[in-house]
Amino acid sequence: MTKSTHPVAHDKVSADLTVAAAAATVFAVLADPTAHAAIDGTGWVQEAVDRTPLTEVGQLFAMDMYHPNHPDGNYQVVNKVQVLEPPRAIGWLTGSRKDDGELQFGGWTWRYDLVPLGPSETAVTLTYDWSAVPGSVREYIQFPPFGPDHLGNSLDHLAQLVSGG
Repeated sequence: MTKSTHPVAHDKVSADLTVAAAAATVFAVLADPTAHAAIDGTGWVQEAVDRTPLTEVGQLFAMDMYHPNHPDGNYQVVNKVQVLEPPRAIGWLTGSRKDDGELQFGGWTWRYDLVPLGPSETAVTLTYDWSAVPGSVREYIQFPPFGPDHLGNSLDHLAQLVSGG
């Protein structure tokens, strides 16, 4: 496995890893919200609230989260699928539900790009993009909100899941 983490632009960071699995297998794991806690490199993702596989742009899926610096500790995010191109790309915008039930999105996205390198090998790029986060949010959240190892750790976890390791 070859892994690298690198800044993409001022408001983006990405990491790359070649995994020993077909692109369709990798995509299926990424499209399964129940796998996201196992993939997460920070330990913040706890459990999928919505367990239905991701099948269309605009689909919403919620995740239970925990972060010691979050005002509530335990909280929930609602993600909205923005990219769904099996088996090449999947990505979502992360937000939350306000007290009145209205969804609000913070402007940051997660995206996985998959490039088949053969029948059982796929290059995976994970990109975290916060370029659309408004200044009002940046005043109280530092971006990226995780350490430099997070993306690489997530890709390592993904590689273990898809290889059965």
